[in-house]
Formats: sequence, C-alpha cells, structure tokens
Amino acid sequence: MHEDRYHRHHILSEIGVEGQEKLRQASVLIVGVGGLGSPISLYLTAAGVGRIGLVDDDVVSLTNLQRQVLYREQQLGQSKVQCAATTLQQLNGQTIIETHHCRLTEDNAMELIGNYDMVIDGCDNHATRYLIDDCCRKLNKPYIYGSIGEFHGQVSVFHYGKGQGYIDLYPEREEVCAQPKTVLGVMGVVPGIIGTIQAAEAVKIITHSGSPLDGRLLLIDVLTMQMQSVVLC
Repeated sequence: MHEDRYHRHHILSEIGVEGQEKLRQASVLIVGVGGLGSPISLYLTAAGVGRIGLVDDDVVSLTNLQRQVLYREQQLGQSKVQCAATTLQQLNGQTIIETHHCRLTEDNAMELIGNYDMVIDGCDNHATRYLIDDCCRKLNKPYIYGSIGEFHGQVSVFHYGKGQGYIDLYPEREEVCAQPKTVLGVMGVVPGIIGTIQAAEAVKIITHSGSPLDGRLLLIDVLTMQMQSVVLC
C-alpha cells in the first residue's frame, strides 16, 4: 500500500524513494489553518510528510467557507485545528497530526517551533510573522512565508541558504506592526494558489530538489495572471 500510494513521487528522479523517505521523516509546523493553511496542510499530508503541527485558536465561521477548503458547513463554531486534524487524518492515516489550539505568542513560540523542522506561515498579521522570523533565525529553521490580499499574493523562503529573513523584506518593524488591521476582500482561489506554492517549497526543501525561493520573492497577480520573481538584496 505504501509503495502504491506514493508511486508518482517514486518515479520522479528529483524525489524518488529516498526523497519520499525524507518526507516521512520530516516535521512541519503550520501557523494558521485558514485560507493558506488549508491547501498547505492538505498537500503536505497527501505528500506523506511524517508529522504536521497545526497552530490556530480560531473556530470555523461561515465567512471562512468561501476560501478555507478544509472546512464544512456542519463544522461551524468548532475548533479549526480539531476539524482540520479530522479531515487530514482521513486523507492520510500515516501522517501524525498534532493540534495546538492557541495563538503563537512570545511565551510559546520558541518551544513550538523548536519541535519541528520548519515553519510555514499561514497567518494574517505582521506581528506573528516577525515572531516567527525571530524564532527561526535563533533556531536556524527554514521559514516559508506567504501572504495574500484581494487578487494577489507573495511567497518567499527565509533562513535557508542565503539566510535572509522577513525583517529584511520589511525592516521597519514598529511602523509595520503599528498599522491598523484592515479586512481586505480576497478572491477565494488566491489562497489556494499561494498556499499550494508554499507547500511545493516545503517539499523541495525536504527532498533537496529544485531551487527554493531562497533570496527571492515571488509575486503573483491573479487578476492579470502575471507572475514576477524579485531578487532580495
């Protein structure tokens, strides 16, 4: 069963049986299980990542269902991480799903991040991203960044290879965090596109295949379907 399940990975020379074993041994922490976290967790679970941690203190709401494809109408009001874990375990019983029904804070971030090989950003605020960035720099853990808004999104890989971080992209930390939070509209498919790219970056890093977005920022405009890769200084 194991061989049949991952056959399409096994026959890729860039992944193969050895790469699939690396996926099985890997652990990934996903911070935020919403629009981005949904495709990230689904694809990494399907890919056979051995252990996945989910961090989110929210519950499923009706407005989530337009883009957060992990959830169903019957789950309204329930814990996102618990609902997500149920769905992901049904997708792949070989993957260990660990739930953390909490926000990532200065009190728990180092311990949570320290228990995983890498962090993937599915959150929606700058303060949490700076916190992830600080911890990943101290712990030398790869940080796969993604953000979305309206019809566009961006992805990069921090603290891997060239070692650049989120703070290098947005150095004015106090000013950025002081900006009032506004709720932007978003085309429902945009987090699916960006989150899937983040999952692809994780698979590439784990299996040592391809060229991750280390030192590059990928910008995507879904409305015009234009894509640009910017080299970070």
